[in-house]
Amino acid sequence: MGVAPAVRNFWPDAKCAKAFWSQQELRPYRQLLTDTIDWCAPAAGERWLDLGCGSGPLSAALWERSNGAVAEVVGLDCAAVNEQAYAKLRKTLAPPPGDRVRFECHNFSDGLSQVPSDSFDHAVSGLSITYAESYSEAEGRWTTAAYDTILAEVLRVIRPGGRFVFSVNVPEPSWLRVGVESLGGIFRTRRPLEFLKRSWRMMRYGAWLKREARTGRFHYLPADEIAEKLAAAGYTRIEHRLSYSQQAFIFRAVKPTR
Repeated sequence: MGVAPAVRNFWPDAKCAKAFWSQQELRPYRQLLTDTIDWCAPAAGERWLDLGCGSGPLSAALWERSNGAVAEVVGLDCAAVNEQAYAKLRKTLAPPPGDRVRFECHNFSDGLSQVPSDSFDHAVSGLSITYAESYSEAEGRWTTAAYDTILAEVLRVIRPGGRFVFSVNVPEPSWLRVGVESLGGIFRTRRPLEFLKRSWRMMRYGAWLKREARTGRFHYLPADEIAEKLAAAGYTRIEHRLSYSQQAFIFRAVKPTR
């Protein structure tokens, strides 16, 4: 019988969450955001789930791309501080979304049991589901059980014909490459010192993520393995592409119609 190791989880921490807010200013991330929303193609009247939403860049992009015509976007994340980010976000969106763009605090490693089946049209996730974590005491090791479960749970909560569009980092991602290609951001930001501080923090957290991934806690998987997992969960029309300075895959998969 194994005992779960004592590990630190920085994701719910406000400092970690805020460090990754700054990635929205980086050119590679802006390209990833554009590529992801292109594959989402949000339309009027749709309900979207934004899984591991952070401060809401994908939620905002869904709203803006649809000109405020989507019915609702619900962001889900384990860091409670993101509620503050969504409150600010709603004030910047046009037309004003009211509570049609909202945040809920939840750790998706625990599944989505609180979300009814077929309750969303589509789901999106940006560089998040990689961090679904599960430890098997019986086996004495980290497993992909939570990762597999979240794929199945998203399939359950979207309607037949619904899309799951998500990005995940490639195996052994090069944060240095992302950083080098982001240096131009310092000349565009109004607060360059703050930009550098947050970028440095993000790289430090990135090093933590890679270390934990090597233990099996987090999951930077090859594209063919992800495709196999999607197929095993029941998705069809599975496709992927590279983005984020070649450091992330974007996947799009569809829930079969009955």
